[in-house]
Amino acid sequence: MEYNELGIKALQEGEYEKAIEAFMKAAEQEPENPVGYINLGNVFASAGDVERAERFFQKAITLDENAGSALYGLGNLYFSNERFEEAAKLYEKAIQTGLNEADAFFMLGKSLKQSENGKLALPYLQRAAELAPNDLEIRLSYGILLAEMELFEEARKEFGFILEHDPDNADAHYNMGVLYAVSTDRKDDALLHLEKAFTIEPEHTQARYIFDMIKMGQ
Repeated sequence: MEYNELGIKALQEGEYEKAIEAFMKAAEQEPENPVGYINLGNVFASAGDVERAERFFQKAITLDENAGSALYGLGNLYFSNERFEEAAKLYEKAIQTGLNEADAFFMLGKSLKQSENGKLALPYLQRAAELAPNDLEIRLSYGILLAEMELFEEARKEFGFILEHDPDNADAHYNMGVLYAVSTDRKDDALLHLEKAFTIEPEHTQARYIFDMIKMGQ
């Protein structure tokens, strides 16, 4: 078994020190192969060691500028540290290199949204939802952005899909309630969903606040 495989096996067994040792040996054995550096970047990123993770991802990209996994890993690192514009550029390049996966489109959409580029984010979240239609987190983010863009009917369908598959999803109930409150005269439906949100999740204070405001308005 070669060193990268040994490192992955050690990771799966929760033996991080052994994993790092194996990936280090892989990088030493094949210093021009980006895989060992990518694996090291992922390990240090999961451990919260931003500096070393960044260094190894950048080394991998230096060796292969089209290393999609390295670009994606570095993008995740920057996103976690609120460097959203840099993250978006890396996710976009990862997709251009052929990383045609829902998570890449999802993270690019989220990065653009955090950079206040909602219109640019929309097609990427839509693509993520197409690639992973049963991923409720992706569908929720897509629905929220649709609602923010005042595409209310499309957003309602997304929230409805989530609630069909997860009736106790407090965030979907909350967003459906807000959608009914701001875009229709269906106040009873708005109240129903908002009440479900804070019943499922008692600490959902925003749902309770909007519920109370609608009640006072009646």
